[in-house]
Amino acid sequence: MPIHVAITRKVLPGKEDEFKEALRHFLGDSFLHGGVHGAAMMTALPGSESREIGILRTFANQAERDAFYNSKLFKDWEAYASTLTEEPVYRELTGLEAWFRSPVPPPRWKMAAATLCGVYPTSLFLTYALGPFIQELHPALKTLIVAGCMVGLLTWVVMPQVTKALRPWLQSSDTQSAQK
Repeated sequence: MPIHVAITRKVLPGKEDEFKEALRHFLGDSFLHGGVHGAAMMTALPGSESREIGILRTFANQAERDAFYNSKLFKDWEAYASTLTEEPVYRELTGLEAWFRSPVPPPRWKMAAATLCGVYPTSLFLTYALGPFIQELHPALKTLIVAGCMVGLLTWVVMPQVTKALRPWLQSSDTQSAQK
């Protein structure tokens, strides 16, 4: 299952252009590591005072992520980048934020339709699977149990499969033209 990582770096004053150029080269070089499936840089709008740079990475799986972060390529980059930025913040993306991770996200109506494709059958399943066991509980507790199970199933089981199955449709040319 793909692993998505978000990195935030705050560039030291006056080092913004140097860091962005170095990062562009590093992002390209990082694809030499076979387990890297995606990399993108996000910057503030021109004229903004923000010195934060966002980096999104996608790896084939956890082993490939670990291999990349233990590689000489990454360690050399990290040593150099640390001279241009404050301490980076790494965060693995899970759940809703990772379901639609792509350089060009699909339109919201497609994300809503894909989410419905996961939510509806999961809610039916939970209603029939849990219903007999929780029917005597207080309605608030029943709702909490179903909601907790729903979130867990959607996050780690259902939505990764739905987005994988619907990826061609989610990333189709009409999606890209709708973004322009």
